[in-house]
Amino acid sequence: MTAPLAEAPRPDAALPAFALSDVAGETRRFPTGRPALICFVKEDCHTCNLAAPLLEAFHQAWGDRADIWMVGQSGDGNAVLIDRHGLTLPFLDDSACKTSFAWNFEIVPAIYWADGDGQPLAQTEGFVREEWQALADRIAGDLGAAPAAVDWASLPAWQPGCGSKHLDPEINDKLQAEADDSPIRSRRIEIADADDIAEFLFDQGFSDGLPLVPPTAERVLRMLRGTTRAPQEVVAVVPPNLAPATVEKIAINAVMAGCKPEYLPVVIAALEAVCTDAFNMHGVAATTMGAAPVLVVSGPIRQRIGMNMKLAALGNGNRANATIGRALRLVVRNLGGARPGGVDRSTLSSPLKFTMCFAEWEEGSPWDPLHVERGFKAEDSVVTAFAMTSGPVQIVDQESRRPDQVAGSLGLGLEAVFLSKIHRAPVDALLVVCPEHVKTLISDGPYSKTRLRERIQSVTERPLREMVANSISGSGIPLASAAKMTQAQLDAPAPKFASTDYIHIVVAGSEAGKFSAAFHGWASGAMGSTPVSRKIES
Repeated sequence: MTAPLAEAPRPDAALPAFALSDVAGETRRFPTGRPALICFVKEDCHTCNLAAPLLEAFHQAWGDRADIWMVGQSGDGNAVLIDRHGLTLPFLDDSACKTSFAWNFEIVPAIYWADGDGQPLAQTEGFVREEWQALADRIAGDLGAAPAAVDWASLPAWQPGCGSKHLDPEINDKLQAEADDSPIRSRRIEIADADDIAEFLFDQGFSDGLPLVPPTAERVLRMLRGTTRAPQEVVAVVPPNLAPATVEKIAINAVMAGCKPEYLPVVIAALEAVCTDAFNMHGVAATTMGAAPVLVVSGPIRQRIGMNMKLAALGNGNRANATIGRALRLVVRNLGGARPGGVDRSTLSSPLKFTMCFAEWEEGSPWDPLHVERGFKAEDSVVTAFAMTSGPVQIVDQESRRPDQVAGSLGLGLEAVFLSKIHRAPVDALLVVCPEHVKTLISDGPYSKTRLRERIQSVTERPLREMVANSISGSGIPLASAAKMTQAQLDAPAPKFASTDYIHIVVAGSEAGKFSAAFHGWASGAMGSTPVSRKIES
């Protein structure tokens, strides 16, 4: 007695229609208008090879009353399977696996019995002898035909099938991206087989001057899995073109930049930050000073996605650091239109225009991390964007042994922001203090950021008269303005920065080496840019 065959899980829904070519080049269409037995196989599956003679026996028994088809996933292997078993039944080619994907099974052989309208009547996957025998009995009964000539006793009671080829990650991603319900809505660009994709991306102006990863549909789909946000959600309106940036569009640029999917939430948060009025991305992109976003990532995500905050933190060698910053720049370029020679009118520009993103080494810092200073919780992951025109500029002090000496050196290093003659400047500076300098700063006990900022202001105080234009440099206070000032006013000390609020401090770098660094800012405030932080959400 045979076991009952499982009924189709959705008998009210027709199986997906298809049109596939058989080995003779003839197009076979399903549904066929008469009962059909469809079996999906692949050549390198041992169980599919077990099933092939059975399907041939079914074809010999009932081929005049029903369509008995094998559908192969193996390309050239399909012909091998046919020759190996001397098959005469129609054998269809689904090496692209699109039909397999549409039918949504997991194991081959996958066999379906359907009526003439494509309504599923029964199905099974793999090989269980009792189930296949029940299927044969069912078909013979439905057709009013004699049983097929099969020696069931000679077959194994059970044999596992193989994973369907369409479930291979690379194949499945491509199929999912091309499906009718794919979340991808961007215009697709077809490139001839003979064209060089890398050169095409250069020619189309998508690149920042370095090669890009081709944003194929399957790569974009994988990137979108890095966030729970809907692909068509508009994250920001990107200046200067005021172009809406959907999650999908950001993902495309993240792919081109070389990001992993887990980086995408950081890129999204960074874009949200720079597209605010406070950050003023249009001004940052257009200024002839060559300003660019510098991103500092704080919080638990640093460790989770493998960001570099120690050795070479501000340089090359770390994928997350390099590609997150680059992805942001590509979005601003490709969506916002900030391209050199167009809106971007930088006199010299800067390597910061390629990328600059690094993580704060919170564990090596005696201070609250940047995001906590800026009002977030310690457990939050946050990206902070600064508009900087140059850096990292190293500040070298290998001799100082006292806290105030190192702090003084850091202050003197910052005096070069813009120009040493320009004081009381309303300009942001980002100071990256290396671990060895941190150790010296706290060698006599706690040394707060407030104290460090005040020390920087103190050591950079200069009489205002030193800021007056002269024969050495015409920059500074105009002579006509200085002539209207009293001697007391000219003798009044002026620190480097208009306020300690413009001095931003983080810790990063190797534990060996007394080399800190500074990024020099662009104009701050309403006429320029203000640092902006955004919480990173999944």
